[in-house]
Amino acid sequence: MKKLSIVFVAAAMVAFVSCKKEFTCVCTEGLSAEYEETAKGKTAAEACADASSVLKLKVCVPKE
Repeated sequence: MKKLSIVFVAAAMVAFVSCKKEFTCVCTEGLSAEYEETAKGKTAAEACADASSVLKLKVCVPKE
């Protein structure tokens, strides 16, 4: 029984550590106006980088 509870505690710790938070990014697409978008990641910079496009048509930075 004790081993079973240790397994549950370990699984809960992994679940909380690997959670991604939601951040607000300020994005621009081409020459259009800026708009806000939410993205998930471990850090704000990572989340906004994932929201940006590869070809730099859409650029997102963390909202301050």
